[in-house]
Amino acid sequence: MSTIDRDGPVPPYRQIADDLRRRIESGEIPPGRRIPSMVELEQQWGVARDTLRKATQVLKDEGLVETVTGMGIYVVGRPE
Repeated sequence: MSTIDRDGPVPPYRQIADDLRRRIESGEIPPGRRIPSMVELEQQWGVARDTLRKATQVLKDEGLVETVTGMGIYVVGRPE
């Protein structure tokens, strides 16, 4: 399980978004690849699904991922 600093100044959803963003920017999760499912992320981070929805919404707002209905959330590209 990855660690969340629940007492720090950065909210858990932001910490998760930051980690996923780092993985996307490094190429660990390349364009066209699905990010881990909500179930996988729940197990990895030990947080509620609402927290994960907020984290993935941050990445959607940044244009890094998009939801494909019935398939999951996919990386659309890395920032230049």
